[in-house]
Amino acid sequence: MLTSLRTGYANYITSASYLLVLLVALRAETRGAWLLCLGLISLVAFLVWMSSYRRSRAIADTPTSRIASAAQGYVELYGYASASPEFRIAAKSGSMPCVWFRCVTYRRGSDNKWRVVDRSVSDSLFEMSDGTGSCMVDPDHAEVISTNRRTWYEGDYKHVEEQLLAGDGIYVLGEFTTLGGAHSPLDHEGDVKALLAEWKMDHPVLLERFDLNGDGQLDMQEWELARRAAAREISRQHRELRLQSGVHVMRRPANGGLFLLSNLSPQSLKRKYAWWSRFHLAVFVAGIGAAGWIATQHGMSGAGTGLW
Repeated sequence: MLTSLRTGYANYITSASYLLVLLVALRAETRGAWLLCLGLISLVAFLVWMSSYRRSRAIADTPTSRIASAAQGYVELYGYASASPEFRIAAKSGSMPCVWFRCVTYRRGSDNKWRVVDRSVSDSLFEMSDGTGSCMVDPDHAEVISTNRRTWYEGDYKHVEEQLLAGDGIYVLGEFTTLGGAHSPLDHEGDVKALLAEWKMDHPVLLERFDLNGDGQLDMQEWELARRAAAREISRQHRELRLQSGVHVMRRPANGGLFLLSNLSPQSLKRKYAWWSRFHLAVFVAGIGAAGWIATQHGMSGAGTGLW
């Protein structure tokens, strides 16, 4: 159930399931069936309420950062998807250029019901900017909510596709990290050893540089000079790397935290999740209350007899 919340319309599906379970209880017309169905509805509502509330609080409690000054770690960004042709991809519908899409294909069966036969989700990185800088977004494993939705039919097939379009406002809540530049993971000792191994491969040049007594081999003192020279060279290279600009990336948090991606603003997303959170909480309270009322009618020993 919680996994289904990773799609933008899962709350509607969950709400429809409440009605379906109620219909089952109505047809059964027994107190036991009502108690079982109301208990199931209450359990589902409680789980979905927790999920929606968690998302609402995560959005509300995480301030929006600017790309140029964002700290490394869990942050919230809001900007615009790049319209550069470099980051555009072709969606299955062949409509407007997009930076991300998710398409579900259904096939109509002999019973006239639609069944899922294919799912496809793009995983190409795209660029977003907010006026202070730019950042790459890796949508892999993201929970994506998009208002761009298109449905079309091909014979017995139905395609439902969601997109994030080039130029859309983009909201991202996830792990902000900078690759390269000052944040490059560097191994000084390992790089010194690698450089010395490279120098050893050109033995004549190595002797020319460090064989001070000209005996055709390097003694301990001469080898120490070579090691110090390699250390100085690696330190210089590392300083140059640290001065280079790194690439900012928003991606799935390493600790498994929420990774949200949407073309809605932070305010709209917060209101959306807060509304659904209140709705599912109300269903949970109503379900518990109704089950308690039914259980007290004529005592529990009547479960399995007519409700009325």
